[in-house]
Parts: sequence; structure tokens; C-alpha cells
Amino acid sequence: MIDPRRLRILRAVADHRTVTAAAAALYLTPSAVSQQLAALEQETGHSLLTRSGRGVRLTAAGEILLGHAHEVLAQLERAEAELAAYAGGSAGEVTVAAFATGIAEVLAPAIARLAVDHPGIRLRVRDAEGDQSLPLLLDGEADLALAVEYRGAPGAGDGRLSVLPLYAEPFDAVLPAGHPLGDLPEVSLADLSDSDWVGQYPGNPCHDVMQLACELAGFQPRLVHSSDDFRAVVALVGAGAGVALVPRSALRGMDLKEVQVRPVAGPAATRRVFAATRRGAEAHPLIAPVLAALVREAGRLPEH
Repeated sequence: MIDPRRLRILRAVADHRTVTAAAAALYLTPSAVSQQLAALEQETGHSLLTRSGRGVRLTAAGEILLGHAHEVLAQLERAEAELAAYAGGSAGEVTVAAFATGIAEVLAPAIARLAVDHPGIRLRVRDAEGDQSLPLLLDGEADLALAVEYRGAPGAGDGRLSVLPLYAEPFDAVLPAGHPLGDLPEVSLADLSDSDWVGQYPGNPCHDVMQLACELAGFQPRLVHSSDDFRAVVALVGAGAGVALVPRSALRGMDLKEVQVRPVAGPAATRRVFAATRRGAEAHPLIAPVLAALVREAGRLPEH
């Protein structure tokens, strides 16, 4: 009989690619993880891992078992959800990992609404960049993630996750005051190909959006200044250090006296925001109301 606890360990190793990183995510020692994996190989009668450089990768048998692990662990999440519903499940804590503007746009209003409609549900918020919330969710450090699409993100068919689209918003071009293109109703990115750029660090989903939008316009942006703080990005543009693409919601309430903000012509750079849970947990009586509140608040956002 396969121990489902060991399936969690196998999935963590598959996600993190090293025993040491998986152990850290699971709050175990590397030796404990290695012992559990050895026991899992004995239970299945197959070698599940092989060394690959400094890390490990799953064998063909390991990949087969991983697919079943997704199904088994999702079913366990459903079982916990149904048991919680049976027991009432009207009070408890939900940890949400979310990025800053997502917190401001939909999560904070959802918390206010839940305090009225579901006073027994307490939300604990963890500020995490859009590419960090999903690993926190999969590692069990969050119950729900508010995330954005990015290169390398788990796809819609990922067996570990249940994904709920919330909203999409465009990026606007931010130019220094007095920029020659500032008088136009909209800006073509190709006209900014010779500019210095201000943007997020590689790995940040907004960096991916900027890169892809510029590539589609036929050039590689010359990224001179980097910051993951949108206020810092706008301040640098205002100082004449370059141009930038910034999500429209991030610009609301910001001091824009030193910059000019224009829509982007043609196919717009877009940030797509979604909520995610571990598959099977979306019906949990504590999580389902939070998801419903996020959908409701997303529907109230201004038209972009």
C-alpha cells in the first residue's frame, strides 16, 4: 500500500528539483525526505528518481506515479472539504498569497465584504509577487493564491491546481513629461525601440509582459533601470531615466505630475489575474466563499 504522505514528498521533489529544496518546503530534513523516498521506491518496486546535474529528476516510473499523486492528493483535498462542510465549516482561517495591486484591487474589498457576509472566516494575507504565490500554495504555506499569468507558470491543465480567472488589465506606456510622443492619443511600442527602459527584474511576471510586448513590436528593450516597486519605476521615468510599461491599476492614486501616461497602440500588453487553489480544495466551506467574494469584487472593477 502506497503511503499518501510519501506522495506529497514525491511531488515536492518534482516541483523543487532537489531534495534539499523539497525538504525546506516541507519543513523536513533532507535525510528524512531521502528516507521517505527510499520507502516509496520499496512500496512501488520501482526507481523513481535519478540524479541530474546538481539536482534530481523523475524516472519514467516516477512520472507515472506523479500523475496518480496529483489525483490522490486532489481527492484528499475534496475529502477534507466535504468533512469540513459536514462539520459546519463556518469558522476558520484562510491564508491568501497575493501580489500588492491584486490585494488593493480585489482582495482588500473582498475581506471587507466577507467580514459582513461570513464573519467566521478570517483571512491572513501574505504579500507575494505574482510568480511566488503559486509555489507557496503548492507547498501548503497558503490556502489560496492570487496570481498572474507568466512564462513558466503552471498551465490550465496542471493536475495540481484549480484555477479561476478574475480579470485582465492593460499596461500603459509611461513617458517622461515633455516626451515627443506624449501628445499622441496612444503610443506604438515600436516608436520606443531606441529608448532606455525602466522595468521589473527578470522573474517578475511584469518583466515577462514587457519583454513579450516589445518582442512582438520587433525589438528587445534596453533595460537600464530595474525595480519591482511601481512607484519607483514611475519616479525614475519622471526623472527622465527612461520609459516603462506599468499595469493600469498600479497607476491609480499615484502622483503622475512628472510623467505622461498613454495607452499602447495595437495588441496591448495585458496582465491576466486569476485565483488558484490546490485541486479539490475549491469546494472547501472556508475557501469557496473567499473565491466567490474575489469574483464579485473583480466584476466591480472599472472597465479597462
